[in-house]
Amino acid sequence: MFGVCYYPEHWPEHLWTSDAQRMADLGLEYVRIGEFAWSKMEPQPQCYDFDWMDRAIDGLAKVGLKIIIGTPTATPPKWLIDANPDILPHHPKTGRVRGFGSRRHYDFSSQCYLRESLRITRVLAERYGKHPAVCGWQIDNELCCHDTAISVSPSAKTLFRAWCRRKYESIEALNTAWGNVFWSMEYPDFESIDCPFGAVTETAPAHQLAFRRFSSDQVIQYHDAMVTVLREYAHNQFITHNFIPMHETGVDNHALAQNLDFASYDNYPLGRTDQILVDSPAAQLQPYMRTGHPDYASYYQDQTRGLKDRGFWVMEQQPGPVNWANNNPRPLPGMVRLWTLEAFAHGADCVSYFRWRQVPFAQEQMHAGLLRNDDSESEYLPEIRRVIDEVRKLKLKEQPKTRSRVAIMTHAHANWVTDIERQSHFFDADTVQRDFYSALRELGLDVDFVDPNRDFDGYDLILVPCLPIVEPELVQRIKHSNTTFIFGPRSGAKTEDLALPSTLPPGELQSVLPIRVLSVETTRPDCPETLVWNGACYDSLIWRETLDPGECEILATTNGVEPALVRFGNCTYFATLTCKRFLVDYFESLCETLNIPTQRCAEGLRVTRRGNLGFAFNFSARTQTINVEKTAEFLLGDSEVKPQDVAVWRLSNPR
Repeated sequence: MFGVCYYPEHWPEHLWTSDAQRMADLGLEYVRIGEFAWSKMEPQPQCYDFDWMDRAIDGLAKVGLKIIIGTPTATPPKWLIDANPDILPHHPKTGRVRGFGSRRHYDFSSQCYLRESLRITRVLAERYGKHPAVCGWQIDNELCCHDTAISVSPSAKTLFRAWCRRKYESIEALNTAWGNVFWSMEYPDFESIDCPFGAVTETAPAHQLAFRRFSSDQVIQYHDAMVTVLREYAHNQFITHNFIPMHETGVDNHALAQNLDFASYDNYPLGRTDQILVDSPAAQLQPYMRTGHPDYASYYQDQTRGLKDRGFWVMEQQPGPVNWANNNPRPLPGMVRLWTLEAFAHGADCVSYFRWRQVPFAQEQMHAGLLRNDDSESEYLPEIRRVIDEVRKLKLKEQPKTRSRVAIMTHAHANWVTDIERQSHFFDADTVQRDFYSALRELGLDVDFVDPNRDFDGYDLILVPCLPIVEPELVQRIKHSNTTFIFGPRSGAKTEDLALPSTLPPGELQSVLPIRVLSVETTRPDCPETLVWNGACYDSLIWRETLDPGECEILATTNGVEPALVRFGNCTYFATLTCKRFLVDYFESLCETLNIPTQRCAEGLRVTRRGNLGFAFNFSARTQTINVEKTAEFLLGDSEVKPQDVAVWRLSNPR
C-alpha cells in the first residue's frame, strides 16, 4: 500500500543496492521508475541501453519490491527534437514554439511524435511486459501539465480542420453553428479555418470551444494509443496515469480514464493551497499555509476516485517542501502522516511518495525527498515510518470506500465554457464547484463525483454547481429519477456550440425547471447584495440572474425582491453565487429533509468514512473534539484530536 518514486539514473550505481534495502526496510512495496529516462534508454536513435534499467529493476526485485514503469514520453530527447522539430508545441496564446530544455515539450497533434512514443512504448513493453517484478505501467507523466493540452502548431491546424469537417460536414453548417455571420467571420471552406489565437480581440466562443474539444480528443487518442500497445504485452500488469488537478488538464478526464485500470493523482497540498489562495488575504491563507486547506487534497482525490468509481493511487505524495509553487513552506510536523491517512480515508489503495532522495541538481533540486542528497533521513521520514505501520494495523484493504449518498456532477466543458466566456473575472466553474464541495465537507458529508453519463441511481442528492451545456438525455434521466438535484447558476445556459438557447437559459433544463433567465449582471466580490432565506440574510455575490420563476416555488430572494433560489419538483436552481455560510446552512437544511445525517465540523476539522472506519483530521492549530458515540472503539487517537493529528474509530453504522 506504499511506494516511492525513484530515479536510479540520477545516482551512482553503488547506491542502488542500499537504496533498495532501505526502501524495503521502511515498509515500501512499490517503486516507480523510468518516466523521464528516455535519453538513458535510447541515447541515440534505435540504439537502446536497458542494461542499467535491468540491473536497477533486478536490485529492487531482489528485496521484494514491485516496479511501476512510466513510459518516458513526457521528455523527448534532444536527438529526437533536432531530427523532428515539428514535434515541439506552439504556445496557445502567442503561437511561439515552446522549445527543448525542460519537459512536456511535444505536440499531441504531431503524428511523428505519436509514432515515436508508440515505438519506445512497444520496445519497453516487449522487454518488461512479462517481467515478474514489474506490476504495472504509468502512461506518460502528468499529461497536460504546464498548459500543454493545447498547441496551435501547423499540425494542430491541419488536424483541427479535418476534425471540423467530420463534425459539421459542411462549411455552411459550421458557420451557422459558430455564429460566424457576426463580424464577418464566415469561412469559405474548411481549409481556411485557423486555430483560434492571435486575433485583435477575442475569437468566436464557439470556435474556441470546438478547438478545446479537438485538443482534448487529441490528448485522449495519444494516451489511448499507448494503452493499446501496452495491452498487447502487459496481460497481468495494471495501467494507470497520474493526473494533475482535473480543471488544469484541459481534457475530458472521464474519457481519458476510460481505458485505464485505475486512476492516480499527484498530491501536493501546500503547493495547491498556495496557488488557489494566491490572491486571498493573508488571514485566509496563514492558518493553512503549512497544513494545506482542509478541503483541497480531498477535493482532488474524490474527483480521481470518481473517474473510475473505484479505488485510486496517489502516485506522488508531497513529503516536505516543494519547489514549484509561488511560495513553498515546509509542512508542519505530523502533516505528511495526516495527508497519507487522508488519502486512504478517501479511497486510495496506495500512497507513493515523491521522491526517494532529494536531487542536488537541475530544476527540482529544492524539492524534498525522503532522504536528503547527503543520504541522511529527512525530518519527515519518521512520521512516514509511523504511518506505514499504522495503516497496516488498520487493515484498510478490508475496508473499501462505499458510495456516498451525495454526489457532485461535473464535466470538463464547464471549465472550458467559463474560461472562454468569463463574464466576470471572478467566475470560474472550478471555484464554484470547490465552494459547493467545501460546504458539504464542513457538514461532515462524504462526496462522490459523477459525470453526466454516469449512473446516478442510489444517490439521494446530486449537486450540479455549474453545467452550462446540458444534454437532452440527461434531462430525461432527471425526469424519471427520485434523486434531488441542485443546479448552480449558468447551468443549461448554453447550447452545444456555446450560444444562448432560443428559449433563453436554462435551455434543456426548462422541462424540469420551468424558468427563464431574463438577464445577468456580474459585480465585484466586495460589492455584495443581500440574499434572504428563511428570514436570515446572507451575501449574493458576483453573479446574479433575473428570473422569470414560472411555476416554481421561490425559496430565497435577492434584496427581498428577485428570486434567487427556486424549486420545482425534484430540482432546485440557484440564480446567484453566494457565500459559504449560506451554502452550509441551506445544504444542512436540505439534508435534514432528505434524512441524510450531517455533522457540522469545527474550523479546520474534517471527518470521513471508509468501510466501517471513521476518520477525523485536524488541520487547525487547536485541539478539536469530535462527536462520536461514547462506546466508540478508537484505533488511532481519541475524541480529542490534537493539531495536525488524526483519529480513527470503528463505526457501529457505516452508512
